[in-house]
Amino acid sequence: MMQRWTAVVAGALMGGDGRWLMHKRPPGKHHAGLWEFPGGKVEPDEMPIESLIRELSEELGIRCDPATCAPAGFAETSIAQSANAIVILLYTVGGWDGVPESLEGGEVGWFTPQQALALAKPPLDVMLAQQLFQNR
Repeated sequence: MMQRWTAVVAGALMGGDGRWLMHKRPPGKHHAGLWEFPGGKVEPDEMPIESLIRELSEELGIRCDPATCAPAGFAETSIAQSANAIVILLYTVGGWDGVPESLEGGEVGWFTPQQALALAKPPLDVMLAQQLFQNR
């Protein structure tokens, strides 16, 4: 049976100054030039938190302790929007080792919640940002 949806994880990292890290999609990628929470696909043999730790290491060069990560929301496309729907699980990341930098192209930036909400983002990241910042 063909899989009808893809699980994706994303991390919301808040710096000590209250700004949040966003990643700009590199040229040549789907949604190129738009800002998103960093992360990626959950591999078939991984739990979502394991994928988050791996993806943040690959994309940003940081090491995260799973104990500092907490579910913060989710967003999904509908089957009508895509042949293969996407479900993004957003986690807050409470601490990490290393300095986040863009290792796979694009760029990273730190933004206040208001700035992050105003950035051009893919539709699911718009929903995730609204969920994350609605009570902040």
